[in-house]
Amino acid sequence: MSKLIRPLFHVDTYRGWCCALAGVLLSLVPLLAAAAVLAPLTRVWSAGPRLLGFAVVSTALVALAGVPRSVRRRCVRLVNRVLRTGLPAPVDLPETGWRNRWRTAAWLLAHVWLGWAVLAGTGLLLMVAGVLVGVWLGGGDRIVVFGLSVQLPGGWLGAWVPLAALAVLLLAGHACAAAAAGFRALAPALLGPGPAERLAALQDQMHLLSQRNRLAQELHDSVGHTLTTATIQAAVARQTLDTDPETARRALSSIEESSRSALDELDHVLGVLRSGKASTAPRHTLTDLEVLLERVRQAGAEVRADLDEDRAQLPAVVSREAYRVVQEGLTNALRHAGREPISLRVAVQDDWLELELSNPLPAAGDAGRAERQGHGLVGIGERVRLLRGEVEAGPTADGHWRLLARMPLRSTP
Repeated sequence: MSKLIRPLFHVDTYRGWCCALAGVLLSLVPLLAAAAVLAPLTRVWSAGPRLLGFAVVSTALVALAGVPRSVRRRCVRLVNRVLRTGLPAPVDLPETGWRNRWRTAAWLLAHVWLGWAVLAGTGLLLMVAGVLVGVWLGGGDRIVVFGLSVQLPGGWLGAWVPLAALAVLLLAGHACAAAAAGFRALAPALLGPGPAERLAALQDQMHLLSQRNRLAQELHDSVGHTLTTATIQAAVARQTLDTDPETARRALSSIEESSRSALDELDHVLGVLRSGKASTAPRHTLTDLEVLLERVRQAGAEVRADLDEDRAQLPAVVSREAYRVVQEGLTNALRHAGREPISLRVAVQDDWLELELSNPLPAAGDAGRAERQGHGLVGIGERVRLLRGEVEAGPTADGHWRLLARMPLRSTP
């Protein structure tokens, strides 16, 4: 029983009726235009040809209304708002232009004619329900419903009349609910994205995910490096606070500077993630290595750097990724080897960029160090292999940890 009366109280019933009403309203201009076009022929044609001509011309005008590209976008917006379908916004692609226009025309035709059918049918049913109740309250009478003559008694003898009126209302409610279901079934087929649009949307989503993954990796490298150096500098400040206040002061000043820089980058990255737009901020390259090395030295580590003078002429993408590789390598050295001296070599040889970092292994031993390959080395490998490069990392026979990355300066097949 509850399923029978549910349409009268369900919001989908009224959404279906509103969608049908929207279809009727959309057809008013084409219908008036068709009437104006056929007006001179009313004296020549009989009623049958006039009705057929009106149907043909109005249908053609409704279909032509779906040709402009903007109509499809508005139809999607209307259906999403009225029926809560959640269709994605159309993507303008050259290969799907006319195909989508004809699909939009088919949607408009279905929307208009189904809308007229629902509005006319529900209007007629509501009128019948009102007449039944009105005649019964008026004492009864004989009426003609759909060509059938029916005697409606008044009073208690006609107690079934309100039930019949309720049944008619339920029929109208079910018709509106069916219309909502029909509109929801047609909308994805005619207004939804086609294969090419779905592929374009998937590519956009993959690009966005790639952008976010890159930003997350940038954030990991930058903030991880800052936190590592700040931790070491804080230890230096604590140890020298009483014996060498000037050194402690320099360490605290370096912590303040590097932390402020990390906060600025964190705010920028989070802003990009919230807005969903691509980052336009300048990114560090190998020309910024001196600043990076100075921060590491301020943390108390000794860095011996052999930097190629030609690094300023490197391709931008290689220089940016190489900077992050060096930054992550220095961070790992500080995190795992403390203040052990670090050797850095940046060289350009035979159209290849070579980055080599090495430092003595800590007293814990080679095995413990070799197993500590976390996200940093994984990120380095991803960056280098993305540029078709090679990377090696691990302990050496002379008791050092060595990171070697080689990246081609020219694209290779």
